[in-house]
Amino acid sequence: MFDDWLTEVAAITGRPELNLSTDQQKLVLDLAREAAHGVARPAAPLTTFLAGYALGTEGGLDRLAALVGELSTAAQARAPKDGA
Repeated sequence: MFDDWLTEVAAITGRPELNLSTDQQKLVLDLAREAAHGVARPAAPLTTFLAGYALGTEGGLDRLAALVGELSTAAQARAPKDGA
């Protein structure tokens, strides 16, 4: 059902080529987790939206792993430290 939904979303947006692979889905979900826990819960959807927008204007899915890595590192740096 989840994969069917993503395929439908890609078709509705007119970009069927954006049907994310399992590895790409994991990258985006990991980014959402890092943003939610490192910054604040509302940061998760907004961060993934901004990442998608940036990739849509420059780099495409080929740049997904690198951008997610950069953003995840930034979110982790903001996470509260244990005992702080």
